[in-house]
Amino acid sequence: MPIRRALISVSDKTGIVELARDLSRRGVEIISTGGTKRALGEAGIPVIGVSELTGFPEILDGRVKTLHPRIHAGLLAIRDREEHQRQLEERKIDTIDLVVVNLYPFQQTIAKPDVTFAEAIENIDIGGPSMVRAAAKNHRFTTVAVDPVDYETILAEMDQGGVTDETRQQLAAKAFRHTAAYDALIASYLSAEVNEPYPEKWTVTYEKKQDLRYGENPHQSAAFYQQPLAAAGSLATAKQLHGKALSYNNINDANTALEIVSEFDRPAVVAVKHMNPCGVGSGETILEAYEKAYEADPVSIFGGIVALNRTVDEATARRLKEIFLEIILAPGFDAAALEILQEKKNLRLLKVEVSAFGNASSRRLQTVEGGLLVQEADRKALDRADCEVVTNRTPSAVEWEQLLFAWRVVKHVKSNAIALSRDFRTIGVGAGQMNRVGAARIALEQAGEAAHGAVLASDAFFPMKDTVELAAAAGIKAIIQPGGSIRDQESIEEANRHGIAMVFTGVRHFKH
Repeated sequence: MPIRRALISVSDKTGIVELARDLSRRGVEIISTGGTKRALGEAGIPVIGVSELTGFPEILDGRVKTLHPRIHAGLLAIRDREEHQRQLEERKIDTIDLVVVNLYPFQQTIAKPDVTFAEAIENIDIGGPSMVRAAAKNHRFTTVAVDPVDYETILAEMDQGGVTDETRQQLAAKAFRHTAAYDALIASYLSAEVNEPYPEKWTVTYEKKQDLRYGENPHQSAAFYQQPLAAAGSLATAKQLHGKALSYNNINDANTALEIVSEFDRPAVVAVKHMNPCGVGSGETILEAYEKAYEADPVSIFGGIVALNRTVDEATARRLKEIFLEIILAPGFDAAALEILQEKKNLRLLKVEVSAFGNASSRRLQTVEGGLLVQEADRKALDRADCEVVTNRTPSAVEWEQLLFAWRVVKHVKSNAIALSRDFRTIGVGAGQMNRVGAARIALEQAGEAAHGAVLASDAFFPMKDTVELAAAAGIKAIIQPGGSIRDQESIEEANRHGIAMVFTGVRHFKH
């Protein structure tokens, strides 16, 4: 399709002067409005104002300017339909062959920390989406561009005789994605404003961050998308300082590590393998925390992901460099640490504002065949005051600290989950088992002699006393669990029999 007339009205003016100049050189008549018209005029490009075309001034503070039959008839006319052509001729309306429009900056507006509701509403575009949708609907005859990256393609095809059917269809699909994402963001904003967490229509939008080499397995394709307003403290806003591109599994594991390490205020390090923590440590310094995380499971950490909640210093970097790791993520890396770690060319280094984690979406989405599950994120913090000691013996001060440490870890372990800890490090983790006693056996076997005097955390209640029996045999001194089983009393009596202190939290943390 040849292009003789173009309507240009953009918020994002990237490359727009260059495009308009190239169109004008090719004999294209340009129609524009507002700030775009002013920018093109200042660049010396001939341009016709929308009001000149419609014979009607902009009114209502510019809210109404392009919503006019001379615009939309020119966009929507079916060129090979005789009746449409007759009506255009009767009313002296010319067709519009190209629409270059992107919308009011609603996303950028609501991202501002001090934005008012009125300001957000005023940045909802009406005329722009109408023109984009009209052109996209009539893409058999009208070319639509909403993204500056497509300008070059349009110009190149014009030089070959006209924009092809295939390109116009691709651009139309992109245009509808553009307006759909825009409307989804508005719907999400307004739903939040009226406190509607689970509306009758769930509309969300994400922006592609990068294509991935493959998905969970090499035969599966994948891509990484981020929320339009992704908050600091999320992987979507992380800055990669070094290393090869992230994979699908890297991102999943790194997100798990980030979730866990953000639980701790003291210096902490988390090692993750296959979305489960294999070692968690906390100490007075980040180096001490790393040593504890490493000692927790020096075998499984190999090839894993390590997250730290403090800047990586030179001493810690030297220790990290000693083993093969896929990713190290932290709030920062000092100059010496960065130089040391960059010697490993494939090691991915991610800078993440760990302390800001949790400011992002409070909803978690999980797809199922033909549907979508939506739930609130599990960010329930445990307050010791809400816990109930149900045994004859109360945990000592040291045991309380270890119980709370283990509880922060076990909530992030795949269910059924058991975590053992002592001296602010995990000594055994049992994850993803079909029964709880099986998870306990794995954790206790991993801990070995270190289990004697340690504490145990369970993400859900004990359906029977067998887990307590195993714990007692291994020398566990204190247990923290949600409670709530009809057979709780059996577990309590078993704990009393062995002098184990047991705490009920009243909160479970299933993670599937």
